[in-house]
Amino acid sequence: MPYVGAIYRPPSEARSFILQATVGCSHNRCTFCSAYKDKRFQIKPLHEIARDLEDAKPYAGLIRRVFLADGDALIIPQKRLVRILEMVRGTFPNLERIGIYGNAKSVLRKSVDDLRELKDMKLGIIYIGLESGSDEVLKKVKKGSTTAHMIEAAKRIHEANITLSITVILGLGGKEMSHVHAVETGRVLSLMDPEFAAALSLMLVPPAPLCKDYEAGRFHLPDAFEMLEELALIIANMKVTRCFFSSNHASNYLPIQVWLPEGKEEILTLIQEVIARHDRNLLRPEAYRGL
Repeated sequence: MPYVGAIYRPPSEARSFILQATVGCSHNRCTFCSAYKDKRFQIKPLHEIARDLEDAKPYAGLIRRVFLADGDALIIPQKRLVRILEMVRGTFPNLERIGIYGNAKSVLRKSVDDLRELKDMKLGIIYIGLESGSDEVLKKVKKGSTTAHMIEAAKRIHEANITLSITVILGLGGKEMSHVHAVETGRVLSLMDPEFAAALSLMLVPPAPLCKDYEAGRFHLPDAFEMLEELALIIANMKVTRCFFSSNHASNYLPIQVWLPEGKEEILTLIQEVIARHDRNLLRPEAYRGL
C-alpha cells in the first residue's frame, strides 16, 4: 500500500491496519518533533482512501482494528471524517475499533455530539500528546495549546465515552524546568484522568528545531537518571480514577507498566531503587533507544 512519507503510530496500534487519511500534522510547529517536518499537511482525497481500502479487501476479514494516520486525522471536517469511518466499517466486517491521533484544537472543533457520532461509527480511542503539564514549557516548545485546552478536550472525550490515551515527554522542560515540568504534568494528567497514559523520553533528532537550541547550549537535556526522577514525580503527583501507565516506548531508559492508583507505591519504590543505584547497566542502552 502506498504511504506518503514515514508513518508513525502508537505502540498499542502495532497490529492495526494503518490507513493514511491525512498527510503530515495540522500543527507541525512543535520544536521537539522531527516526525512530519518533511511533509506539507493535507487531507487525502476520498478516492485515494477508497483505493487503499480496496487494496486491503483480500485480507479484510482478519482486520480487527484500524488506525487513522497521520499526525492529527481528527482535524478532518466532521462530514468527511464520518464518510471515511463509514468506508472503513464497510470494508472490514469484523472491525472492533478505530483509533486516531488528535490534539486539543481538533477535539475542541467538535462538539460532544460530534464525538458521539464518531463513537457510534466505532471510533474507540483518541491519542493526545499532552507533552507537559506546564504552560510555560508548552509555550517554549510551540505546542499551540494550553493545559486548559487539554483539560477541556479530555472532558469532551470522556463525555462522548471514547477512550482517552495521553502521552507526555520526559526531559521536555530541560534541566532548568525539570521539576516543575514533572510535577505539573502529574497534576494535569490527574485532571484529564485518562484510561491510558504513556511517557516517552525526549530524543533530539534533526530536523527538530530544538536540536539547534541544544547544540547552541540554550537547552540542557536531563540525563537518564534525571529523566527517571521526572518519571517518579509524574507518577507521584497523579491522582487518577484508573489508568494504565507505561514507559515502554523505545525512547525510554526504564520500561515500566503499572495500573494506577493501586500500583503507585510499588512502582515508585522500583524507580527510586534504580535511581539510588545509579547503575547504567539497569537501563536500556543508548544504542537500543529510538523513536
